Amino acid sequence: MDWDKLRIFHAVADAGSLTHAGDSLHLSQSAVSRQIRALEEALNTTLFHRHARGLILTEQGELLFDATQSMNKRIDAATARIRDSEEEVFGELKVTTTYGFGALWLAPRLTKLYEKYPDLNIDLMLEERVLDLPMREADVAIRMKEPSQADLVRKRLMSIRMRLYASPDYLAANGKPQRLEDLSTHRLIAQSPTSAQVTAGAQLVQQLLSYDVPAKLTVNNYFGVLQAVISNLGIGVLPDYILEDFPSVVRVLPEIESNEVPVFLAYPEELRQSKRVSAFRDFVQEEIIAHRRQRRAMGDD
Repeated sequence: MDWDKLRIFHAVADAGSLTHAGDSLHLSQSAVSRQIRALEEALNTTLFHRHARGLILTEQGELLFDATQSMNKRIDAATARIRDSEEEVFGELKVTTTYGFGALWLAPRLTKLYEKYPDLNIDLMLEERVLDLPMREADVAIRMKEPSQADLVRKRLMSIRMRLYASPDYLAANGKPQRLEDLSTHRLIAQSPTSAQVTAGAQLVQQLLSYDVPAKLTVNNYFGVLQAVISNLGIGVLPDYILEDFPSVVRVLPEIESNEVPVFLAYPEELRQSKRVSAFRDFVQEEIIAHRRQRRAMGDD
């Protein structure tokens, strides 16, 4: 099998276009087309359906694309390990975490990481879907539960709980609830119980909604919930780590909180010696320690 033809095939399949693939490979469209035809002849099969809007993989093309994707990820992993043998911390590090934690806690702290390692580039992927670390969809993950995938190095960072918060202006205008039943006179702001979120958060929202709360605003991430809270729209269900960076919000019904949610950092075993991963791991651990100290100073532990 001609590796160069496979590389060109992968670029075409990924781009869905001979022209776009040629641009990325710095080859002419005709050169790319010749390589694809030669590969199809070598395999005695058709890899693409051609139509006016571009190229679509055939069933045989899909099989080959799955293989080249796997090869690409393995090459990326090998390249990362080679680069990580250098003493300096540089290059791209793909980090995945949930939208709420990434937007509200991690992203505001990355300034310190960039100041220490100016040649490190973070690709921060915020989504609730759990990415496949062994397949190199990401290098490092921070998740709200212990990862189940094998061959991962994992470390528990901290625990969080979902609690109730409101702005001082909202409470001044609408009063501060003293018991759960008082929520019937307030607007509850929360993630929808059916949206992707930690189980403890969904359970707390379901519990609160059982108290006949007529006024509601549901948002599909905690960043939106927080923005609604600080805009004086109601009482929001939010993770407790927001209090350090948004000290103006006020906790209400302090006896009400979710079960504990563990926060884990994980990365593939093959990246154990990675300088970039080590730098990011140490940075997060230092920030967690500072976060705990701040929580204790605020009397919020």
